[in-house]
Amino acid sequence: MLKHLKVLLYPFSLLYGLVMWGRNRLYDSNMLTAVEFDLPVIAVGNLSVGGTGKTPHVEYLIRLLKDSRQVATLSRGYNRRTTGYLLADATSTAAQLGDEPMQFHRKFPEIAVCVGEERMLAIPQLLGERPETQVILLDDAFQHRSVKPGQNILITDYNRRFTKDHVVPFGRLREGRKGFERANCIIVSKCPPQLSDTEKAAIRQEIAPLPHQQLYFTSLTYGALYDMFSGTAVDAPADTTILLVCGIARPEPLLQQLKASYKNVFLLSFPDHYYYSVPDLEKIKRELENLPGNNKLVVTTEKDAVRLQLLEEQLRPMDLPIAVMPVEISFLFGEGESFNNYIFTYVDQFGSNHD
Repeated sequence: MLKHLKVLLYPFSLLYGLVMWGRNRLYDSNMLTAVEFDLPVIAVGNLSVGGTGKTPHVEYLIRLLKDSRQVATLSRGYNRRTTGYLLADATSTAAQLGDEPMQFHRKFPEIAVCVGEERMLAIPQLLGERPETQVILLDDAFQHRSVKPGQNILITDYNRRFTKDHVVPFGRLREGRKGFERANCIIVSKCPPQLSDTEKAAIRQEIAPLPHQQLYFTSLTYGALYDMFSGTAVDAPADTTILLVCGIARPEPLLQQLKASYKNVFLLSFPDHYYYSVPDLEKIKRELENLPGNNKLVVTTEKDAVRLQLLEEQLRPMDLPIAVMPVEISFLFGEGESFNNYIFTYVDQFGSNHD
Protein backbone atom coordinates (compact mmCIF):
# COMPACT_ATOMS: atom_id res chain seq x y z
CA MET A 1 0.00 0.00 0.00
CA LEU A 2 2.75 2.44 1.02
CA LYS A 3 4.67 1.57 -2.14
CA HIS A 4 1.66 2.48 -4.28
CA LEU A 5 1.20 5.74 -2.38
CA LYS A 6 4.86 6.61 -2.89
CA VAL A 7 4.44 6.28 -6.66
CA LEU A 8 2.03 9.22 -6.46
CA LEU A 9 4.98 11.39 -5.40
CA TYR A 10 6.89 10.69 -8.61
CA PRO A 11 5.33 13.56 -10.65
CA PHE A 12 6.35 16.00 -7.91
CA SER A 13 9.90 14.63 -8.09
CA LEU A 14 9.94 15.22 -11.84
CA LEU A 15 8.72 18.79 -11.34
CA TYR A 16 11.26 19.55 -8.60
CA GLY A 17 14.03 17.93 -10.62
CA LEU A 18 13.11 20.08 -13.60
CA VAL A 19 13.29 23.25 -11.50
CA MET A 20 16.74 22.29 -10.18
CA TRP A 21 17.90 21.36 -13.68
CA GLY A 22 16.83 24.78 -14.96
CA ARG A 23 18.62 26.54 -12.12
CA ASN A 24 21.81 24.58 -12.77
CA ARG A 25 21.61 25.34 -16.49
CA LEU A 26 21.48 29.06 -15.68
CA TYR A 27 24.72 28.75 -13.71
CA ASP A 28 26.38 26.46 -16.27
CA SER A 29 25.62 28.96 -19.05
CA ASN A 30 26.80 31.91 -16.91
CA MET A 31 23.36 33.52 -17.01
CA LEU A 32 23.57 33.36 -13.22
CA THR A 33 26.98 34.38 -11.92
CA ALA A 34 29.00 32.45 -9.37
CA VAL A 35 31.60 34.41 -7.40
CA GLU A 36 35.18 33.10 -7.08
CA PHE A 37 37.59 34.14 -4.34
CA ASP A 38 41.36 34.43 -4.47
CA LEU A 39 42.06 31.80 -1.82
CA PRO A 40 41.42 28.07 -1.51
CA VAL A 41 37.70 27.35 -1.09
CA ILE A 42 36.73 23.71 -0.56
CA ALA A 43 33.04 22.77 -0.56
CA VAL A 44 31.90 19.55 1.11
CA GLY A 45 28.36 18.47 0.34
CA ASN A 46 26.06 15.81 -1.01
CA LEU A 47 23.29 15.26 -3.51
CA SER A 48 20.97 13.73 -0.94
CA VAL A 49 19.11 15.03 2.10
CA GLY A 50 21.26 14.45 5.19
CA GLY A 51 22.88 11.41 6.74
CA THR A 52 25.92 10.89 4.48
CA GLY A 53 28.56 11.49 7.17
CA LYS A 54 29.51 14.91 5.88
CA THR A 55 30.49 16.39 9.27
CA PRO A 56 33.35 13.97 10.09
CA HIS A 57 34.75 14.59 6.59
CA VAL A 58 34.80 18.35 7.24
CA GLU A 59 36.55 17.65 10.55
CA TYR A 60 39.09 15.48 8.72
CA LEU A 61 39.90 18.45 6.48
CA ILE A 62 40.19 20.75 9.50
CA ARG A 63 42.69 18.41 11.15
CA LEU A 64 44.59 18.04 7.89
CA LEU A 65 44.98 21.76 7.25
CA LYS A 66 44.88 23.61 10.57
CA ASP A 67 48.54 23.16 11.49
CA SER A 68 49.82 24.74 8.27
CA ARG A 69 46.99 27.09 7.28
CA GLN A 70 44.62 29.54 8.92
CA VAL A 71 41.39 27.61 8.41
CA ALA A 72 37.80 28.87 8.53
CA THR A 73 34.54 26.97 8.15
CA LEU A 74 31.38 28.53 6.75
CA SER A 75 28.02 26.82 7.20
CA ARG A 76 24.45 27.82 6.64
CA GLY A 77 23.75 26.99 10.29
CA TYR A 78 20.82 24.67 9.63
CA ASN A 79 17.97 24.93 12.16
CA ARG A 80 19.68 27.64 14.23
CA ARG A 81 17.54 30.21 16.00
CA THR A 82 19.32 33.21 14.47
CA THR A 83 19.69 34.60 10.96
CA GLY A 84 22.38 36.36 9.01
CA TYR A 85 26.15 36.26 9.39
CA LEU A 86 27.68 35.23 12.73
CA LEU A 87 31.28 34.50 13.69
CA ALA A 88 31.59 32.10 16.63
CA ASP A 89 33.10 33.37 19.87
CA ALA A 90 33.41 32.24 23.49
CA THR A 91 29.73 32.98 24.18
CA SER A 92 28.30 31.12 21.15
CA THR A 93 25.77 28.32 21.54
CA ALA A 94 24.26 25.66 19.30
CA ALA A 95 21.03 27.69 19.20
CA GLN A 96 22.94 30.63 17.66
CA LEU A 97 25.18 28.67 15.26
CA GLY A 98 23.44 25.35 14.65
CA ASP A 99 24.71 22.06 16.02
CA GLU A 100 27.36 21.23 13.41
CA PRO A 101 29.12 24.64 13.43
CA MET A 102 28.99 24.61 17.24
CA GLN A 103 30.61 21.19 17.20
CA PHE A 104 33.42 22.55 14.99
CA HIS A 105 33.85 25.56 17.29
CA ARG A 106 34.02 23.43 20.43
CA LYS A 107 36.46 20.88 19.00
CA PHE A 108 38.65 23.33 17.10
CA PRO A 109 38.59 26.66 18.98
CA GLU A 110 41.72 27.79 17.14
CA ILE A 111 39.93 28.08 13.77
CA ALA A 112 37.32 30.60 12.62
CA VAL A 113 33.81 29.14 12.53
CA CYS A 114 31.04 31.22 11.00
CA VAL A 115 27.52 30.83 9.68
CA GLY A 116 25.55 32.68 7.03
CA GLU A 117 22.74 31.71 4.67
CA GLU A 118 24.16 33.82 1.83
CA ARG A 119 27.67 32.45 1.48
CA MET A 120 28.50 34.93 -1.29
CA LEU A 121 28.01 37.74 1.25
CA ALA A 122 29.33 35.86 4.28
CA ILE A 123 32.79 35.19 2.82
CA PRO A 124 33.71 38.89 2.44
CA GLN A 125 32.42 39.50 5.99
CA LEU A 126 34.54 36.63 7.27
CA LEU A 127 37.63 37.91 5.46
CA GLY A 128 36.96 41.39 6.84
CA GLU A 129 36.94 40.08 10.40
CA ARG A 130 39.61 37.42 9.90
CA PRO A 131 41.91 38.70 7.11
CA GLU A 132 44.52 36.08 8.06
CA THR A 133 42.21 33.31 6.73
CA GLN A 134 44.01 31.11 4.18
CA VAL A 135 41.51 28.28 3.52
CA ILE A 136 37.71 28.29 3.68
CA LEU A 137 35.76 25.04 4.10
CA LEU A 138 32.17 25.40 2.90
CA ASP A 139 29.97 22.97 4.79
CA ASP A 140 26.98 21.51 2.92
CA ALA A 141 27.37 23.83 -0.07
CA PHE A 142 27.11 21.53 -3.09
CA GLN A 143 23.81 23.10 -4.20
CA HIS A 144 24.79 26.64 -3.14
CA ARG A 145 26.13 27.76 -6.49
CA SER A 146 26.47 31.52 -5.96
CA VAL A 147 30.02 30.75 -4.76
CA LYS A 148 32.27 28.77 -7.08
CA PRO A 149 34.62 26.66 -4.94
CA GLY A 150 38.02 25.61 -6.17
CA GLN A 151 37.29 22.07 -5.01
CA ASN A 152 33.87 20.46 -4.79
CA ILE A 153 33.85 17.30 -2.65
CA LEU A 154 30.73 15.18 -3.00
CA ILE A 155 29.91 12.67 -0.23
CA THR A 156 27.62 9.74 -1.04
CA ASP A 157 26.49 7.09 1.46
CA TYR A 158 27.61 3.55 0.62
CA ASN A 159 24.19 2.29 1.75
CA ARG A 160 22.27 4.81 -0.35
CA ARG A 161 24.43 5.93 -3.23
CA PHE A 162 23.12 8.71 -5.45
CA THR A 163 23.31 6.35 -8.43
CA LYS A 164 20.40 4.36 -6.99
CA ASP A 165 18.30 7.25 -5.67
CA HIS A 166 15.66 9.68 -6.96
CA VAL A 167 14.82 13.34 -6.50
CA VAL A 168 12.68 14.32 -3.49
CA PRO A 169 9.94 13.66 -2.55
CA PHE A 170 10.00 10.27 -4.35
CA GLY A 171 13.63 9.75 -3.26
CA ARG A 172 16.18 11.68 -1.21
CA LEU A 173 18.14 13.58 -3.86
CA ARG A 174 18.17 17.39 -3.78
CA GLU A 175 18.78 17.47 -7.53
CA GLY A 176 19.16 15.03 -10.40
CA ARG A 177 21.95 12.46 -10.42
CA LYS A 178 23.84 14.35 -13.15
CA GLY A 179 24.69 16.94 -10.51
CA PHE A 180 27.61 14.68 -9.57
CA GLU A 181 29.43 15.98 -12.64
CA ARG A 182 30.22 19.25 -10.77
CA ALA A 183 32.30 17.35 -8.22
CA ASN A 184 36.08 17.33 -8.37
CA CYS A 185 36.23 14.54 -5.82
CA ILE A 186 33.68 11.88 -4.85
CA ILE A 187 33.84 10.05 -1.52
CA VAL A 188 31.78 6.94 -0.84
CA SER A 189 31.21 7.17 2.91
CA LYS A 190 30.13 4.71 5.61
CA CYS A 191 31.66 1.77 3.77
CA PRO A 192 32.24 -1.53 5.59
CA PRO A 193 35.84 -1.43 6.88
CA GLN A 194 36.57 -4.66 5.01
CA LEU A 195 35.20 -3.50 1.64
CA SER A 196 36.65 -5.82 -1.00
CA ASP A 197 38.60 -4.82 -4.07
CA THR A 198 35.91 -6.49 -6.16
CA GLU A 199 33.11 -4.38 -4.67
CA LYS A 200 35.27 -1.26 -4.90
CA ALA A 201 35.68 -1.90 -8.63
CA ALA A 202 31.92 -2.52 -9.01
CA ILE A 203 31.06 0.76 -7.26
CA ARG A 204 33.60 2.63 -9.40
CA GLN A 205 31.94 1.22 -12.50
CA GLU A 206 28.49 2.15 -11.13
CA ILE A 207 29.46 5.76 -10.36
CA ALA A 208 31.58 6.05 -13.52
CA PRO A 209 33.64 9.05 -12.38
CA LEU A 210 34.61 11.47 -15.11
CA PRO A 211 38.29 11.75 -16.11
CA HIS A 212 38.86 14.81 -13.88
CA GLN A 213 37.22 13.25 -10.81
CA GLN A 214 38.95 11.50 -7.92
CA LEU A 215 37.10 8.66 -6.17
CA TYR A 216 37.77 7.58 -2.57
CA PHE A 217 36.17 5.25 -0.04
CA THR A 218 35.88 5.91 3.70
CA SER A 219 34.45 4.19 6.75
CA LEU A 220 33.38 5.53 10.12
CA THR A 221 35.71 5.07 13.10
CA TYR A 222 34.26 5.53 16.57
CA GLY A 223 36.39 6.91 19.40
CA ALA A 224 36.39 6.33 23.15
CA LEU A 225 33.44 7.49 25.23
CA TYR A 226 33.89 10.70 27.22
CA ASP A 227 31.75 12.52 29.78
CA MET A 228 29.56 15.19 28.19
CA PHE A 229 30.34 17.83 30.84
CA SER A 230 33.87 17.11 32.04
CA GLY A 231 35.31 15.67 28.83
CA THR A 232 37.05 12.92 30.83
CA ALA A 233 37.14 9.32 29.62
CA VAL A 234 34.20 7.12 30.60
CA ASP A 235 34.87 3.50 31.54
CA ALA A 236 31.85 1.46 30.49
CA PRO A 237 32.26 -2.33 30.93
CA ALA A 238 30.64 -4.69 28.43
CA ASP A 239 27.75 -5.42 30.82
CA THR A 240 26.70 -1.74 30.90
CA THR A 241 23.13 -1.12 29.75
CA ILE A 242 23.26 1.59 27.07
CA LEU A 243 20.49 4.03 26.16
CA LEU A 244 21.44 5.68 22.87
CA VAL A 245 19.79 9.10 22.71
CA CYS A 246 20.20 10.92 19.41
CA GLY A 247 18.58 13.27 16.93
CA ILE A 248 20.50 12.47 13.76
CA ALA A 249 19.43 11.44 10.27
CA ARG A 250 20.69 7.84 10.46
CA PRO A 251 21.44 6.42 13.92
CA GLU A 252 21.81 2.84 12.62
CA PRO A 253 25.64 2.78 12.20
CA LEU A 254 26.17 4.06 15.75
CA LEU A 255 23.54 1.67 17.09
CA GLN A 256 25.29 -1.27 15.43
CA GLN A 257 28.65 -0.11 16.77
CA LEU A 258 27.30 -0.06 20.32
CA LYS A 259 25.60 -3.44 19.93
CA ALA A 260 28.95 -4.92 18.93
CA SER A 261 30.40 -3.85 22.29
CA TYR A 262 27.45 -4.04 24.69
CA LYS A 263 24.83 -6.72 25.28
CA ASN A 264 21.94 -4.41 26.21
CA VAL A 265 21.54 -1.41 23.89
CA PHE A 266 18.33 0.58 23.53
CA LEU A 267 17.52 3.48 21.21
CA LEU A 268 15.60 6.65 22.00
CA SER A 269 15.48 8.54 18.71
CA PHE A 270 14.52 12.15 18.00
CA PRO A 271 14.25 14.05 14.69
CA ASP A 272 17.44 15.22 12.97
CA HIS A 273 18.90 18.46 14.46
CA TYR A 274 16.30 18.29 17.24
CA TYR A 275 16.35 20.84 20.08
CA TYR A 276 15.71 19.02 23.35
CA SER A 277 13.23 20.31 25.93
CA VAL A 278 12.99 19.78 29.69
CA PRO A 279 10.18 17.19 29.20
CA ASP A 280 12.56 15.34 26.84
CA LEU A 281 15.17 15.23 29.60
CA GLU A 282 12.59 13.82 31.99
CA LYS A 283 11.64 11.22 29.38
CA ILE A 284 15.29 10.24 28.95
CA LYS A 285 15.65 9.87 32.73
CA ARG A 286 12.51 7.69 32.95
CA GLU A 287 13.62 5.52 30.03
CA LEU A 288 17.02 4.96 31.64
CA GLU A 289 15.52 4.12 35.02
CA ASN A 290 13.18 1.53 33.44
CA LEU A 291 15.97 -0.32 31.67
CA PRO A 292 17.39 -3.55 33.13
CA GLY A 293 20.71 -3.74 34.95
CA ASN A 294 22.49 -1.82 37.69
CA ASN A 295 25.16 -0.15 35.55
CA LYS A 296 23.40 2.14 33.07
CA LEU A 297 24.62 4.91 30.78
CA VAL A 298 23.17 7.37 28.30
CA VAL A 299 25.28 7.61 25.13
CA THR A 300 24.85 10.39 22.60
CA THR A 301 26.61 11.94 19.59
CA GLU A 302 28.76 15.07 19.52
CA LYS A 303 26.04 16.88 17.54
CA ASP A 304 23.44 15.98 20.15
CA ALA A 305 25.79 16.93 22.98
CA VAL A 306 26.04 20.57 21.87
CA ARG A 307 22.23 20.73 21.77
CA LEU A 308 21.77 18.96 25.10
CA GLN A 309 24.24 21.37 26.71
CA LEU A 310 21.80 24.19 26.02
CA LEU A 311 19.90 22.67 28.98
CA GLU A 312 22.96 22.23 31.20
CA GLU A 313 21.32 24.10 34.07
CA GLN A 314 18.41 21.65 34.09
CA LEU A 315 20.53 18.58 33.30
CA ARG A 316 23.13 18.78 36.06
CA PRO A 317 20.70 18.40 38.99
CA MET A 318 19.19 15.32 37.28
CA ASP A 319 22.54 13.55 37.70
CA LEU A 320 22.13 11.69 34.42
CA PRO A 321 25.27 9.81 33.34
CA ILE A 322 25.75 11.01 29.74
CA ALA A 323 28.69 9.91 27.61
CA VAL A 324 29.55 11.14 24.14
CA MET A 325 30.86 8.89 21.37
CA PRO A 326 33.01 10.80 18.85
CA VAL A 327 33.23 9.66 15.25
CA GLU A 328 35.95 10.16 12.66
CA ILE A 329 36.53 8.81 9.16
CA SER A 330 39.32 6.64 7.83
CA PHE A 331 40.25 6.12 4.19
CA LEU A 332 40.14 2.58 2.89
CA PHE A 333 42.68 0.80 0.66
CA GLY A 334 45.53 2.88 2.12
CA GLU A 335 44.43 5.92 0.11
CA GLY A 336 44.48 8.48 2.93
CA GLU A 337 47.87 9.83 1.89
CA SER A 338 46.70 10.09 -1.70
CA PHE A 339 43.71 12.18 -0.59
CA ASN A 340 45.88 14.37 1.65
CA ASN A 341 48.28 15.03 -1.23
CA TYR A 342 45.35 15.79 -3.51
CA ILE A 343 44.08 18.45 -1.09
CA PHE A 344 47.50 19.98 -0.49
CA THR A 345 48.24 20.07 -4.22
CA TYR A 346 45.17 22.26 -4.62
CA VAL A 347 45.79 24.42 -1.54
CA ASP A 348 49.49 24.93 -2.32
CA GLN A 349 48.61 26.62 -5.61
CA PHE A 350 47.82 29.69 -3.50
CA GLY A 351 51.17 29.74 -1.68
CA SER A 352 52.55 27.08 0.58
CA ASN A 353 53.02 26.88 4.32
CA HIS A 354 52.97 23.12 4.03
CA ASP A 355 56.18 21.15 4.35
